[in-house]
Amino acid sequence: MLGRLNHVAIATRDAVKAAKIYGAAFGAQISEAVPLPEHGVTTVFATLPNTKIEFIEPLGEASPIAKFLERNADGGIHHVCYEVVDIIASRDTLVKEGARVLGDGVPKIGAHGKPVLFLHPKDFSGALVEIEQA
Repeated sequence: MLGRLNHVAIATRDAVKAAKIYGAAFGAQISEAVPLPEHGVTTVFATLPNTKIEFIEPLGEASPIAKFLERNADGGIHHVCYEVVDIIASRDTLVKEGARVLGDGVPKIGAHGKPVLFLHPKDFSGALVEIEQA
């Protein structure tokens, strides 16, 4: 059911600044900053040979990242994202097995222009999990 690791997301107060070190130190390709109002974040991606690092910063005071940064002032890993072949079938299987989908359970379009869902961290050893349609 799970595909490859798509990205690891790091919450920060300044996504562009945080991504620059990956470009300078690791030679990663750094994307432009992209605001995603429906998710309450601005994203910047550092593309590595085998995955991506997504830097997310709050977009507005109601951003869920703002609350994360209140608890983790220096930022930190926010979530991991895995690709799935069929997001609806994956959601239904996960729910049947006892996982909780955050929000209303309807996929939203994520940073890559593909449907995404988030899964409750208490069901995944404390890790917030995002699944993305491959």
